[in-house]
Amino acid sequence: MISNLSAPERILVMPNAELPKAIALSEEISQHLAQKHINHRVYSYQYENLMPAPDLLGWDVILTVGGDGTLLRVGHLCVPLGLPLLGIQAGRLGFLSELSETTWQEGLEQLLAGQYHLEERLTLDAELVRQGEPTQKWDVINEVVVSRGHIVRPIEIRVDLNEGYMTSYIADGLIISTATGSTAYALAVGGPILPPELRNMLVLPIAPHLSLDRAVVLAEGAEVTLRAQSDHEAVLSVDGMGPVVLKPTDFVHIAANSNSLRMVRFGEPNYFYRRLAAMMQNNPILKQNNYD
Repeated sequence: MISNLSAPERILVMPNAELPKAIALSEEISQHLAQKHINHRVYSYQYENLMPAPDLLGWDVILTVGGDGTLLRVGHLCVPLGLPLLGIQAGRLGFLSELSETTWQEGLEQLLAGQYHLEERLTLDAELVRQGEPTQKWDVINEVVVSRGHIVRPIEIRVDLNEGYMTSYIADGLIISTATGSTAYALAVGGPILPPELRNMLVLPIAPHLSLDRAVVLAEGAEVTLRAQSDHEAVLSVDGMGPVVLKPTDFVHIAANSNSLRMVRFGEPNYFYRRLAAMMQNNPILKQNNYD
């Protein structure tokens, strides 16, 4: 399904600065764009070192070069601005990336010709409320996780929806996931795989004990409140970021974000299932670690 959209005139290329392969590939992409007289810039963003994020205003599309982690981190910058994102795989895992080191030239030709479509993916708002006041807020692409900390004992997690009390879990943790996140942590704990355009939330316990052990699918309009009750440490983590230690009276409010993650796509709608099957049958992480 290819649409005739506006060809981007200003392109920002953002490689993972910690991956030499990504840096080298970005230089090739830059040379390619320069030959075509496309206004562009390469910005190596060192995510782990917390370097200042670039100013994304004025760019038409953002190219990430790296793995899924690279795309997620840049995605957090793009979601509030509604900027389209195109992932080029140069890392270990690429569920989200559209192009690879062997297909990027063909993909860029289509992009510059306006022969692509935009896939709108649901994102979430997550807000930590402490002593009745919001203290931190996140745009969520994959998942929100409330879990036990370093002590290996389950915690109790109460779940309330718009309508009121839903249930409580005794578990190692609880995942609230988007369809995008259904192939991430949620998949690792046995959750269902949702097609990326589905605008639903998953509620999925981690190692539940004498509790509901099935995933619950919520509609986009649902609002979820999580409260951890424990005599030992409980933590909150969003999209794999560093954990935030929860206090006993804290709660986390989660709802659909008004902004979507906008992904540049070139393939037909069934691309997701073909890629998923290939990933499951030929795990790239195992191959790179010589486990095959």
